Amino acid sequence: MPKITVNLPQDSYEIAIAPSSLAQLGNKMQKLAIGNKVLVISNPEIFEHYGETCVKSLESSGFETSTHLIPAGEEFKNLQSIQQVYDTALANHLERSSTLVALGGGVIGDMTGFAAATWLRGVNFVQVPTSLLAIVDASVGGKTGVNHPQGKNLIGAFYQPKLVAIDPTLLKTLPSREFRAGMAEVIKYGVIWDQDLFTKLEASDRLDSLDYVSEELLETIITRSCQAKADVVSQDEKEAGLRAILNYGHTIGHAVESLTHYKQFVHGEAVAIGMVAAGKIAVEMGLWTKEQTQRQDNLIVKTGLPTEIPSELTVEDILETIKSDKKVKAGKVRFILPTSIGEVIITDRVTPEIITSALKIN
Repeated sequence: MPKITVNLPQDSYEIAIAPSSLAQLGNKMQKLAIGNKVLVISNPEIFEHYGETCVKSLESSGFETSTHLIPAGEEFKNLQSIQQVYDTALANHLERSSTLVALGGGVIGDMTGFAAATWLRGVNFVQVPTSLLAIVDASVGGKTGVNHPQGKNLIGAFYQPKLVAIDPTLLKTLPSREFRAGMAEVIKYGVIWDQDLFTKLEASDRLDSLDYVSEELLETIITRSCQAKADVVSQDEKEAGLRAILNYGHTIGHAVESLTHYKQFVHGEAVAIGMVAAGKIAVEMGLWTKEQTQRQDNLIVKTGLPTEIPSELTVEDILETIKSDKKVKAGKVRFILPTSIGEVIITDRVTPEIITSALKIN
């Protein structure tokens, strides 16, 4: 698989994609000119599968390695968990030249990056994503953070990793639900950026489990998604403009996550619901056709992802929650809406009336 570079004015870095490469992580990190102290952050389940290989690789390359485990789940993505990371960093005498390694999915990556950005005003940070969602989206781009009780990822920082080390073979232990959640972000890239990727996904008979995805298609999914993310981030590192398109499906998706207290849906499932909603809004505003939104929705259904906002949520709930979304600017919520497969626009002209009409929920 090819190497991809995220080109930035400062702190450019490599996305290294190679099967069975976790055992070579230490060798890869030796080339980064970093200190010898490393703190590996993971959750218990992921660490049980891959912790020994990761730590052994680091120690065999001369790194003094310690570990910190955070319970799995979005409900642990908070400042209390970050405080516990700080405590471990302090106990192991991490220095400015030290490195935090995120071994896990998007939640672990976001928290590890935020801890790295804020401990000692910034230490090194390496992403080793273990879920499809983290591989194709969360591990690339430098968005880090934790949740506030009133909203997702409201506390955070832009902080780029030194390296993103992707080993696709780690997906073999990924639960099918988490694989499907990652596919939501892949479909997102097809809608916002890469029409050819979208078409290749449409041509696949089944996308609801890794068992039905060929090695060739998996390579396409990973490389094209990472390249799309790298292209966008290289042009707009801190979301001054273009990068906002990466939030397609996330405005209403984040609201659904928050309103269901991060317990009913995993992130990718909420994004899928948000993409369906955004498609309906785009049709309501005459931006794209019913045929195009049906193509998107059919792909989401084929992936086994949810498409409906839970019936217990009201439109008032949705409208109130999106007011605190990070994409609000000058008091107006900015939506990312499709105009064709592969192209979207950013608009603040989506009124509550349009949302109510498009979603048709009570």
